[in-house]
Amino acid sequence: MTQAIDVSLLICTRNRASSLASTLESVERAAAYAGHLAVEVVLVDNGSLDDTPRRLAQWQAVQAFPVHLVQEPHPGLARARNTGLTRCTGRIVAMTDDDCVLHENYFSALCAAFERVSGPAIIGGRILLGNPADLPVTIKLEDHPMVAPSKGFPGGFVMGANLAFTADVRRLTGCFDERFGAGAPFVAAEDTDFLFRAAGLGVAVLYDPLMVVDHHHGRRDVDDETRLLAGYSFGDGALYAKYLFSDRRALRAIVDDILAVRFDLTRPVTTHAGIRRFYWFRLRHKARGFAYFWWIAIRSTLQRIMAAGA
Repeated sequence: MTQAIDVSLLICTRNRASSLASTLESVERAAAYAGHLAVEVVLVDNGSLDDTPRRLAQWQAVQAFPVHLVQEPHPGLARARNTGLTRCTGRIVAMTDDDCVLHENYFSALCAAFERVSGPAIIGGRILLGNPADLPVTIKLEDHPMVAPSKGFPGGFVMGANLAFTADVRRLTGCFDERFGAGAPFVAAEDTDFLFRAAGLGVAVLYDPLMVVDHHHGRRDVDDETRLLAGYSFGDGALYAKYLFSDRRALRAIVDDILAVRFDLTRPVTTHAGIRRFYWFRLRHKARGFAYFWWIAIRSTLQRIMAAGA
């Protein structure tokens, strides 16, 4: 009889052949450390043009646990994740990025976290800076458990670089929205959208600091950091537009962001060298994303009307 899979680890990658070895080696170590758990790994090659396919195949060939290689030629992180999710069979689905390194006890800590909850749940973990030379972005440092407020906006509460959920969550929420995320029109927020839908359905969204990965994101230029943060806000703004008329949480988040601009005067954020007024910066790029969502929606509607009248 085939052993039931405890954890499916999903990793999507594109043109990262030179740095993949560290990620894959950490997965191998963590799987060996948690030898009592049945782990499978689903690797999605999202249209790589470098040596990624060969390296993935070589790694697959020497593993004692199941490794599924999946091809998704059309770029887009959300699309790649959706493709990979169809191959995940574990009772828990975990995700990390192709520039992250799992801590040795990752799978053990993950399963222990889910043993402490009942029913459908999403749990995110700690994300440490992998290289001190990199700028302190795309990390999550809180060292205590947290519960996301059910009526709040979950942006940044937990992140896709270290995120896991019970298999039934996907059946409840559906797939990732492929209009969001890296390589898609709305740039970011595909994980936030997934969390937003899940929380709206009553799924517990939690943070457990014992699930740890190191993020080797490689961003050391201030302009790169500024573009990244602008993209995150752009995606959140598009998400506000998506839910503006269907969920009060979106309108509440917009109001909170407008009111937060006052903090540029009372408690300014000084940790991002390229951004002088952080709250205004964030609001401005969210407004861009909001407007772009509606521009796309209106244009698509007009195209359908014209096609129907032709």
